[in-house]
Amino acid sequence: MKRILLFVGTNLAVMLVLGVAASLLGVNRFLTANGLNLGMLLAFAALIGFGGAIISLLISKPVAKWSTGAKLINDSTDPTHRWIVGTVEAFAKKAGIGTPDVAIFDGEPNAFATGAFKNSALVAVSTGLLQTMSREEVEAVIGHEVAHVANGDMVTMTLIQGVMNTFVIFLSRVIGYFVDKVILKNDRGGVGIGYYVTTIVLDIVLGVLAAIVVAWFSRHREYRADAGAAALMGNKQPMINALARLGGMDPGELPKSMATMGISSRPSGLMALFSSHPPMEDRIRALQQSQ
Repeated sequence: MKRILLFVGTNLAVMLVLGVAASLLGVNRFLTANGLNLGMLLAFAALIGFGGAIISLLISKPVAKWSTGAKLINDSTDPTHRWIVGTVEAFAKKAGIGTPDVAIFDGEPNAFATGAFKNSALVAVSTGLLQTMSREEVEAVIGHEVAHVANGDMVTMTLIQGVMNTFVIFLSRVIGYFVDKVILKNDRGGVGIGYYVTTIVLDIVLGVLAAIVVAWFSRHREYRADAGAAALMGNKQPMINALARLGGMDPGELPKSMATMGISSRPSGLMALFSSHPPMEDRIRALQQSQ
């Protein structure tokens, strides 16, 4: 699977940096002569887990622009650009949020929204999307992205990712300590190799399981954003048409960490568990059956 959320990738990198910094500064004092201090460990896990997620959220806009090469068009005089910006402005007003920055990036059909705050988000569409879809379909896609912003999806994903990070860090170290002291019977003053090996392995294994949970939440927010686009358009058919057209194309490949913020993906097989988006046919069916 090529499409992996930039948010998650950046988050993991930030977690690593915070973890190293905590070790150098002696903040990780949960290992004591009397064993694990579970309260300190939980505080440490929350600090690193939520810290990585929150920092990733705060830098999401500049990272998104840098990684996709997106160029802001808010002040452009190009007629197509003015239409895109006007569409975003109209939907933002209808959704009750501040007008996001608007950008275009080169690539196959795709779009994304990101940003830490509802009133200062970023909505971007690709050149491929503009070239292959009708104006009404593009407007539906824009409505989908504005709905993500209005629904606070980036903040929701940050909270979920932070909780998952915290559990991964906490459980891997508790289990690692148990393996080292109980199973391997390390009776020395400090922890041994069993703790470190188990912690590293479980960080990976539990991290994979956490990614499945995060992806599940992400897929459900897509249905909500599709319905939000239909509401903003006042008609669900344009969004159905846009999804059907996207379903017949190879989805534009955003940078790996940006995949969850895009409009589409093509999950299949076991990797569908890690997909940030449901299959197009499921999204179309859900819209068709909605009121």
